[in-house]
Amino acid sequence: MRNPMAMNIINPGQSLLKKKPFSSSTMAPLTLDPDPPDIPSQIFSVISTHPKTWQKHPSILKLIPSISPSHVTSLYNLSLTPQIALDFSFWISQKPGFKHTVQSYAALLNLLITNNFVKASEKVVIFMFKSCYAVEDIRFVLDFLKRISGTDCEFKFMLSVRCYNTLLMSLSKFLLIDEMKSIYREMLEKMVPPNIYTFNTMVNGYCKVGNVVEAELYVSKIVQAGMSPDTFTYTSLILGHCRNKDVDNAYRVFRLMPRKGCRRNEVSYTNLVHGLCEVKRLDEAIELFKKMREDDCWPTVRTYTVIICGLCGQGRKVEALKIFDEMLEKGCQPNVHTYTVLIDCLSKENKLNEARKLLSGMLEKGLVPSVVTYNALIDGYCKEGLMEAALEILGVMESNKCSPNARTYNELICGFCKMKNVHKAMALLNKLLERQLTPNLITYNTLIHGQCSVGHLDSAYRLLHLMKESGLVPDQYTYSVFIDSLCKRGRVEEASVLFDSLKDKGIKANEVIYTALIDGYCKAGKVDNAHALLERMLVDDCLPNAFTYNALIDGMCKEKQVQEALLLLKKMVKVGVNPSVETYTILIEEVLKEGDFDHANRLLDQLAFSGLCPDVFTYTAFIHAYCSIGNVKAAEDLMVKMSEEEIVPDLVTYTLLIRAYANLGLIYSAFDVLKRMSDAGCEPSHHTYALLIKHLSEKRWMKENNNLVGLYLVSNATFADVWKMMEFDTALELFEKMLEHGCAPTVNTYGKLIIGLCKVGRLAVAQRLFDYMRERGISASEDIYNSLLNCCCELGMYDEAVRVVDGMIEHGHLPHLDSIKLLLGGLYDKGNKEKADAVFCNLLSCGYNDDELAWKILIEGLLNKGHVDRCSELLGIMEKKGCQIHSLTYTMLIEGLDAT
Repeated sequence: MRNPMAMNIINPGQSLLKKKPFSSSTMAPLTLDPDPPDIPSQIFSVISTHPKTWQKHPSILKLIPSISPSHVTSLYNLSLTPQIALDFSFWISQKPGFKHTVQSYAALLNLLITNNFVKASEKVVIFMFKSCYAVEDIRFVLDFLKRISGTDCEFKFMLSVRCYNTLLMSLSKFLLIDEMKSIYREMLEKMVPPNIYTFNTMVNGYCKVGNVVEAELYVSKIVQAGMSPDTFTYTSLILGHCRNKDVDNAYRVFRLMPRKGCRRNEVSYTNLVHGLCEVKRLDEAIELFKKMREDDCWPTVRTYTVIICGLCGQGRKVEALKIFDEMLEKGCQPNVHTYTVLIDCLSKENKLNEARKLLSGMLEKGLVPSVVTYNALIDGYCKEGLMEAALEILGVMESNKCSPNARTYNELICGFCKMKNVHKAMALLNKLLERQLTPNLITYNTLIHGQCSVGHLDSAYRLLHLMKESGLVPDQYTYSVFIDSLCKRGRVEEASVLFDSLKDKGIKANEVIYTALIDGYCKAGKVDNAHALLERMLVDDCLPNAFTYNALIDGMCKEKQVQEALLLLKKMVKVGVNPSVETYTILIEEVLKEGDFDHANRLLDQLAFSGLCPDVFTYTAFIHAYCSIGNVKAAEDLMVKMSEEEIVPDLVTYTLLIRAYANLGLIYSAFDVLKRMSDAGCEPSHHTYALLIKHLSEKRWMKENNNLVGLYLVSNATFADVWKMMEFDTALELFEKMLEHGCAPTVNTYGKLIIGLCKVGRLAVAQRLFDYMRERGISASEDIYNSLLNCCCELGMYDEAVRVVDGMIEHGHLPHLDSIKLLLGGLYDKGNKEKADAVFCNLLSCGYNDDELAWKILIEGLLNKGHVDRCSELLGIMEKKGCQIHSLTYTMLIEGLDAT
């Protein structure tokens, strides 16, 4: 019997033993990375044998690319002479790609100090302070200093004022203010007199964190010591005031500088410009920026970047690009941050081609984009659903040795979930874990929302359990997603139970959660329950918003309670909640259903009187009403008005017009609308094409038959009937008409037809269309493949389904696991074990999330269908392949196997 694993994320077969760190030093214990033992000993051997010529020895030259700081640290702990150790330290530091660490410097200092190399030790200490690249480095240094200057140390080392100043600067860099204060006190205790650099570093450190009061105490110490504050002092004070958003006092210091005989420099200006941008006084910042030259100061790359960032932050992209061009003209080269700000701004405004050009420009100039730069562009592509482009940027990022972070994956996961491609989003969870990054609340919430949006509530609940197991606490958003999803699927009672449990979970229901449940009750026809929940919401001190009232108004309208809905509108205004465009549109739509155009127009006037503008949904409601009574001219007049008001018609708007023209027998005009739709970049839906196919079928029937009963059946066919009756020749006629009107069939056209046919089991016609499409050089989308796969499985055509899966994998597409679940079950039922195993093994190389594979295939597909032995075998395959199965999933599998 298997034992459930207790780790959060397990990799079957990996060792649970941890290697213990070791340390070795005569004075200060140093933590070393595990090293190949031969490299330090080889270096030591060459140096010992050839003390004067070792630098040119072939053996040591051959080792250079392999020498790391940890090797050097180990070398210094061998019996090297201090002078040779110093020589080696300088020699290796000159080699490309090598950088000393605080650990390697500390090992060298142990050797130098014990041999009384005082002057050299001071230089090395300064190098060590300057090589602190992380907080951990500086903390290591502080601990090391305690050891070499402690009372119990045989060889004490005294820091000079220069050493102390360099250390203070390093501490200031990481905003370690308490440690700075402690080091300053140590200077005084050890009778090391501070100089102007000491005081200025203290002033600057406190100003960086906005503690101007403490900084000014050190300014007074400058004066007490008989010195004068200088440009650096005042510039730091400007920074401090700006950090506190106190720009007026920053200005006061700025104006004081010339009176105190201090020249204002580029940093003084930049600090104040940045402060003004931070408090949204952007025009003042630009004025100050322009005055720099009058003071014989020239903007630096940081000054330009601060202004560009401020402009981008206020949506003034054109001005930002103008400043960027000026920057280039003046010969000031933008840095990574400058480019990142612009790329982020352009990406947010959907100017993705321009953003991509800037990234290419960076790379051409040899600048190394940061993870923030790449993330900005990836986020832009993901928000527009351009996932291939987003993944391409990820590829560029990785090829340039820039490691993605958790945010990179969160943005990609969000993009795939938005496109309802949840399997690819889940696959990215695997990638995130493989890089030893930690999924956060955003990761899990996004995936839960994605699973819920495609109706996979079981998978969403499993993710919730994994989330809790990882130590994360679900928040309001997590539960609002579940409640909303349950309501949308008509499971309002379950949603209500979950809602009532929130208090025990320590979650206070907010307006989003209340609104989701109110909407759920309304859609279930339980308007009284919705009203009761609104009252409870008010009692709980949770204020309803326009969305809350809109849900209730919509519910009342659907129950034909229009007068009550209008009263609720008045009540809504009375309690201080402003109606939205959607509020009026709901009411307009309802009265138009009754043919009451006068009332609808009065509501439209009321909408305008409220300071609102009608949107595409408002106009579409009127267009729907006009089309329903055959008044296409009035509908077209509204289309013109929409164009004048720069309101873009949507899929529903165009489809309504197509239906109206088709109903009037004006097929040419219907295709003309399809052309307008195509030119506007609006993709037709299944319904759009079904309407056109239906009316083409009617014309064909009238031409070829005199059977009025048959004509009646065609004319009154539902959308499902259209796909059931559609023949391949009808599709060819559709394509011909489309070409006549200048809108060539696209992969979307073929996709909508194939998916429509597959939904009603018309696989033969769907496959003919698929082949016809491929013959014309159009590559099938993942949706097309998945619809064919699902249809094959539903019809029990498993061999054909296997061929579809092979084709998908060959073209880089992921089959839906729900279809694979049916396929494997069907193959096992028919005794075709070898083929089923082969399909499963192919899936393991496609990058699916391992947990999702286990949930869908092993638990839902095999265990629940009684294929216990097959489940156990496939679990064994996953273990051998090193799949990362979460302990909770693993436990579920074992319990399922044991139970049977």
